[in-house]
Amino acid sequence: MLKEILNDGEQRMNKVIEFLQGEYSGLRAGRANPALVEKIMVDYYGSPTPLNQTANISCPEPRLIVIQPWDKSLVPTIEKAILKSDLGINPNSDGVVIRLAIPQLTEERRKELVKTCSKKAEEARVSIRNVRRDLNDEIKAVEKAKECSEDESKKALDDAQKLTDKLIKRVDEIFAKKEKEIMEV
Repeated sequence: MLKEILNDGEQRMNKVIEFLQGEYSGLRAGRANPALVEKIMVDYYGSPTPLNQTANISCPEPRLIVIQPWDKSLVPTIEKAILKSDLGINPNSDGVVIRLAIPQLTEERRKELVKTCSKKAEEARVSIRNVRRDLNDEIKAVEKAKECSEDESKKALDDAQKLTDKLIKRVDEIFAKKEKEIMEV
């Protein structure tokens, strides 16, 4: 019973880590990356659809993203969606493909991005701690219902804390890596 609770908690904490990595992949670090535009919603025949489901996205050069819509009539719609997004990049189009030139980041913009990353990392830490709190509550409920001994409960609480510490350390490592990537010139 306690093992199942801990496994469930670990899965939930790992989802927080995956979410954080997804959030970081969408942050611009001065290099072209398809993840920057994949989640932009495009009006595809009346329904909002992620850009990566309407076009091929590639990065032939370190500072260039090329978007090739499967349906040529979508080019103006995709351009509008990119302009509406908070990327701050103007699309160039020849009617067939859209090119996004990624500008060099200023020092001020880099610091803003690091602050954003820091906030996202702190949100992830809080989420992980919330999962730990839920685990502790479940473990205590199992002990109170006399489904496990006090020693087993204490060990499970200790394991939950160790798991939390391990995954918060992982969040810190991911943040440090992203911060280094952003601050590189």
